[in-house]
Amino acid sequence: MASAKLACTTRAARRPRCCSCSATAADQHEERQRVLRELLGEVGEGSWIMPRFQCDYGYLIRLGSNSFLNYDAILLDCASITIGDDVSIGPRVQLLTALHPVDEHGMRRQRWERAEPIVIGNNVWLGGGVIVCAGVTVGDNAVVGAGSVVTRDLPARVLAVGNPARVIRKLDR
Repeated sequence: MASAKLACTTRAARRPRCCSCSATAADQHEERQRVLRELLGEVGEGSWIMPRFQCDYGYLIRLGSNSFLNYDAILLDCASITIGDDVSIGPRVQLLTALHPVDEHGMRRQRWERAEPIVIGNNVWLGGGVIVCAGVTVGDNAVVGAGSVVTRDLPARVLAVGNPARVIRKLDR
């Protein structure tokens, strides 16, 4: 329970920075960039995030160069989230690293959780409303269609859609 209390304390301490980022208007790019550099573990050159942005801790998020997160992104970073270079993330995308007990009802009632990292490769496009679940890696140059739920790793250079997301074709270029 000591680690759970530490996690709650850390999350609460970081919340004002996340709120400051979300409170910036769409045209307050420089102020938002300043807050993001304080909040996130890494923000690559030329990357930006539109408001409203929500995360648990921030310092577990690494955002590569020239990447873009559209409005209302939710990144629950109980484990690391790595977003590569040249990534485009549509509005209302969720990257969710937390996992909760399925069979252990008592543990679930006590709010136990564990987490697994998420990795988004270079030049990936996640359409609006995509959900990426804990432990997933999306390979370089992949495209995930709007509204898809990614529950398993996706290889590089594929188009995946649906719930759960399934590869529907390879991308040649």
